[in-house]
Amino acid sequence: MAEFDVDAMLVRFQERAKAVQDRGIPPIEGESRRQFIRQAETDFTDYSLVGKAEWSIDGDALILKIPLG
Repeated sequence: MAEFDVDAMLVRFQERAKAVQDRGIPPIEGESRRQFIRQAETDFTDYSLVGKAEWSIDGDALILKIPLG
């Protein structure tokens, strides 16, 4: 298996959160617009949480400890 850089993965999640936060809303209206915004909010939350995680290895498992505060 190729070497896996957990810190680099977490940085990618931080970058994804920033990209979601910075992107504009495409010219859509009505329910499609609301759905796009809801999805962007969910994406930002997910990427932000993972991007802030602390990690450890337990046996052959990667453990992500995600702060909720």
